[in-house]
Amino acid sequence: MNNLLILGAGQFGLMVKEIAEDMNCFDKIDFLDDNNEIAIGKLNNYEKFSREYRYAVVAIGNPEIRLSYIQKLEEACFIVAIIASPNAYIAPSAQIMKGSIIEPMAVVQANSAVAVGCIISSGAVIRHNAFVGDVCHVDCNAVVMSGSVVLAKTKVEACSVYRNII
Repeated sequence: MNNLLILGAGQFGLMVKEIAEDMNCFDKIDFLDDNNEIAIGKLNNYEKFSREYRYAVVAIGNPEIRLSYIQKLEEACFIVAIIASPNAYIAPSAQIMKGSIIEPMAVVQANSAVAVGCIISSGAVIRHNAFVGDVCHVDCNAVVMSGSVVLAKTKVEACSVYRNII
């Protein structure tokens, strides 16, 4: 029963589904969403799907909502999945935590860490020894410099360079 439930069926959710399909490890992938007819149920009905779906991920941009649903999913005994494109580079020594989404062409270098529920967008680079805190979003073509710490709930804007060495 390697079924995946994606919370959020908007544009981001559809992209997450394509990445999950590329991972080729889920038997079935469905959505929960309050405003999209492709969803099999509403967001707050996640508990009723816990027997049929072993894995879940939150594809909602708002970091507060994303973190809240990650916690709720764990309490309901889902495994909160890591969705990482096979077309991303993730160093063997890098750590990616539950609920994070690594898009195609992203790079996560040696000894770096991406915490819970992060979004690392296409073309983003997390340089070596960097830390990205909970529910951050490193947008397209942004760079987090070596040794930097991105504080929780931060959005690193597209095409920017982030330096915060603590």
